[in-house]
Amino acid sequence: MRIVDRFAEIIDWYPKAMSKEERHLVYKIDWLVLSFSCISYFTKNLDVSALSNAYVSGLTMRLLCIPSNIVLTRLPAEYYLPAFEVLWGLFTLGTAFITSYNQLLVMRFFVGFTATACWVGNAHIVNSWYTRQELGKRNAIYGCVSPVGAMFAGYLQSAAYTNLSGHGGMAGWRWLFIICTIITIPCALIGVFFCPNVPDRTNSRWFPDREKQMAVDRLLRDGFAKTRGIGRSLFKRILGNWRIYVFFVVGNLFWMTPYPSSLPYTLWLASMPSKYSVPMINNLSTIANAGTIVSTMVGGFYSDWRQNKWETMLYGGILILVCNTVLLVWKVSDGAKFFAFIGIGVANGPTNLIVPWLAEYMSHDLEARSASIAIVNVGWVVINCVVPLVAWPTASAPRYLGGYIWSVIMSVIEIILLPLPMILKRQERKEGFDYTRAVLEENGIVAAGLEEKTKGIDNQSLEESDVTDEKDVAVNTIAV
Repeated sequence: MRIVDRFAEIIDWYPKAMSKEERHLVYKIDWLVLSFSCISYFTKNLDVSALSNAYVSGLTMRLLCIPSNIVLTRLPAEYYLPAFEVLWGLFTLGTAFITSYNQLLVMRFFVGFTATACWVGNAHIVNSWYTRQELGKRNAIYGCVSPVGAMFAGYLQSAAYTNLSGHGGMAGWRWLFIICTIITIPCALIGVFFCPNVPDRTNSRWFPDREKQMAVDRLLRDGFAKTRGIGRSLFKRILGNWRIYVFFVVGNLFWMTPYPSSLPYTLWLASMPSKYSVPMINNLSTIANAGTIVSTMVGGFYSDWRQNKWETMLYGGILILVCNTVLLVWKVSDGAKFFAFIGIGVANGPTNLIVPWLAEYMSHDLEARSASIAIVNVGWVVINCVVPLVAWPTASAPRYLGGYIWSVIMSVIEIILLPLPMILKRQERKEGFDYTRAVLEENGIVAAGLEEKTKGIDNQSLEESDVTDEKDVAVNTIAV
């Protein structure tokens, strides 16, 4: 265990200043929160990879996404999220037995409707348990589930089509949905026993009362408020705050611009059948996913080490711009194109920092934070349904001139807008609004270094990226 503890300190998984008791608590939080959230998201990725219908499955997510995350702040997550997961597993099973296109549409509608609570709900849970110094790494693990799920789904599809086609008189694709259901439902039931909800509402049997209170207190010391209720004021708390608008735009720009690393990359490889066989294309797609996984983890650790999210996202944004520009020019060697496609996949990793960055800026309001995560995600759902059809029509493959023009323009805009949250927050403080300080004072947290604490928490600016030590000192001076 000493070797493990030492390694955890080296990679800053548990900061050196963290007490043994708190380290034990965070260890348990990691196992409970990340295990259920990642397993739940993984099973969703299997189903989405099995059959993706953007309009039917994707757009129906808009019907439930935002209200689901609002309701989740009031209902026990350990029952709410697994219930929806069981339902989407059953509708996935139903997809295996359809006999017409209309039946497919109905099944996919309900799959999309029930699966919508998964990603945003689990993102809310993950971002409700950790301090600012921990969010990047934990969200990186959660973010890696998508490329890992895509890679696993590819092998699962190949195995189902190859080995099960014709068994029981059913095609391989039907067996694929049956297998997805067999995986999904037991995983959903795990949540009933392991999903801990959020700290000040947890009834988890795995935390004694002292640890439950410790989980709440450590977040309060970091400026994360307890529940404020939903009521009529919730809409004003969400829509009356510049944060939701800024992160909606900045976040979706960063999620949109790496699109060429997905279908355009695959279709470019497929346009050269004499050079790339189907197995080779699958292997090269795996390389792109692997690049995303590595950059996601590196970006998460680096952002926590630097105590800001913007810097890692800036590096990713610049790489996206360079690679999209190479593909826009197009008249380059195949090696340069391959580098550009893989580079965009690597740059996709830092985009996972959007949600924890939003969570930090909405730390003063748990319910508004949960709803804001859902709102930003709804924007992505809509964009992902519309933009590929407009900017990336399959008929334009593999050149996609319009698509790369779009991506280059959006890449420039995203880099320009990246400093906007820091600028607005500075202006907000100049006008006397300091949400972090308000949370500390509301909860009776007194510190000689309170001013330094709030400044340290605002370590999201271009000028304050080197104040980690000051923040640590301020944190240790706080007394409740």
